Amino acid sequence: MAPNDKAGELKPAFPSGASAQATALWYVSPRECALNAEALPAPSMGDCLVRTLWSGVSRGTERLVCEGRVPEGEHERMRAPFQQGDFPFPVKYGYCAVGVVEAGPADRLGQTVFCLHPHQDRFVAPADRLTPVPPQVPARRAILAANMETALNAHWDAGSGPADRIVVVGGGVLGLLVAWLAARLPGAEVTLVDVEPARAQLARHLGFGFALPVDAPTDADLVFHASASAGGLATAIAAAGFEARIVELSWYGEGTVAAPLGGAFHAKRLQLVSTQVGGIAPSRRPRWDYARRSAAAMALLADDRLDALISEDIPFRETPTRLPSVLDTSWHGLTAAICY
Repeated sequence: MAPNDKAGELKPAFPSGASAQATALWYVSPRECALNAEALPAPSMGDCLVRTLWSGVSRGTERLVCEGRVPEGEHERMRAPFQQGDFPFPVKYGYCAVGVVEAGPADRLGQTVFCLHPHQDRFVAPADRLTPVPPQVPARRAILAANMETALNAHWDAGSGPADRIVVVGGGVLGLLVAWLAARLPGAEVTLVDVEPARAQLARHLGFGFALPVDAPTDADLVFHASASAGGLATAIAAAGFEARIVELSWYGEGTVAAPLGGAFHAKRLQLVSTQVGGIAPSRRPRWDYARRSAAAMALLADDRLDALISEDIPFRETPTRLPSVLDTSWHGLTAAICY
């Protein structure tokens, strides 16, 4: 092995001069995006140059960013890793990038990796911030890793268990992944509740039940709410059984939501708790770190049925014109994959 092939040493393949340029997507004003050229940072020892293959659009969070609705008091907590710019605009945002390592430590060369990085065709990141994508997970599907990690953390916060009667309100990507994980629990009775009847077929495909809000189950042992709506939260509370836990996954941005805490809420001694992927659930925190959780979420994506959660592919060069419509509430897909 040549001296510059040692693990941890940089390969002399990092671009320089005019070739050390990348193109990134920026949110520049309400509902307006642009592709901007920028210089790649000078690499440090242990850094990797990644050529992006796919990146995923996190519709709930990126809609708030695109519309400039990140609350002022949350500007720092809402910053994504490798974000540039400040809220509300202009800002380079995103956290679902999958690519191939083209330069860096020899043991990472050619590896397909996931990184919490904004939408950009090439980027430099420390090797320890990259999660390897196993061979059984296609690069396109690997963009779901951040959502899967959120769903996994939510189950840890919820304390889900075998044979539980579980209701998930809200059939977006996150709600579907929460329900998919729940359906893998032995004996669990899982129902997705959504206002869109077409979600019924997808629920069957993923292995759990479906109901419209008017037909939502009651007396559930555990309820997850992921619709980001007042109506969905009311449905979640109504579905909970005595002393059941309702886990709130929705992020409302600057908005407020009416919570129906009258009626039977107190008599049923219900628990309404939050979950957020930025912190590892207390039940796992003594033994798990972010790298272990990220690797576990990635491994869970080895199921071909999950490809159904990606509704549309968008060429990177077309994102300024097509992404605002994908982030609009009128779009009926689940998530979009940006291809490079």
